[in-house]
Amino acid sequence: MDDKSPQPPKSQPGPVSARIRARLEEARKRYHANDNISGFIEPGEHEALLEEVTGKMQGVLESLVIDVSRDHNTQDTARRVAKMYLYEVFRGRYVAPPPVTEFPNAEYLNELMIVGPITVRSACSHHFCPIMGRLWIGLLPNEHSNLIGLSKYARLAEWIMSRPQIQEEAIAQVADLLMTKVAPDGLAVVMEADHFCMHWRGVKDSGAKMINSVMRGAFLKNATLRREFLSLVNLKD
Repeated sequence: MDDKSPQPPKSQPGPVSARIRARLEEARKRYHANDNISGFIEPGEHEALLEEVTGKMQGVLESLVIDVSRDHNTQDTARRVAKMYLYEVFRGRYVAPPPVTEFPNAEYLNELMIVGPITVRSACSHHFCPIMGRLWIGLLPNEHSNLIGLSKYARLAEWIMSRPQIQEEAIAQVADLLMTKVAPDGLAVVMEADHFCMHWRGVKDSGAKMINSVMRGAFLKNATLRREFLSLVNLKD
């Protein structure tokens, strides 16, 4: 008599990164450095990915001619770096967006709202050097807008920023996300940041900062509203 009891699933061959990549390509989904791929990672694969990245990072250290077997300072560096990338600085690639409770605009608020400065941390896509900065968000809600808690702006910004980024694309992603979540008449985002790819390497200019903005809806069309927002954002503090 044949054994009809369910069998445990067989582990798929090959590295876990290849399996995740195959799912993305089959779905024709982009997986650039600043994209979120959490929907294509199955249960248990975060841990498998950690082991894979640890092994690859160990190879990088060995190729840098670091004696990780006898250097007590670097014996666990490969795993520490892998955990840092997957669970901290690039976490926004591998986890779903934070839950956000949305409230109806019961009082029909339609005046300018500004949130910030929000501290943001990221890493540049070009050199994986830190980007450290501040973000301001301006909103012009309407009667149909969804209002979200103050802390949720910071959580959503962190989810976007904790990926390899370039600043111009990062704040555009923040703006796109907030336009979807809040549905305001207008949205403005300004970011000021230090880029350690300039401070730490290259020209080694420790004083240079980058400031850029994204304007949507009423902020793009109404110069008076735009000036009011920019005048209230104090970049000198």
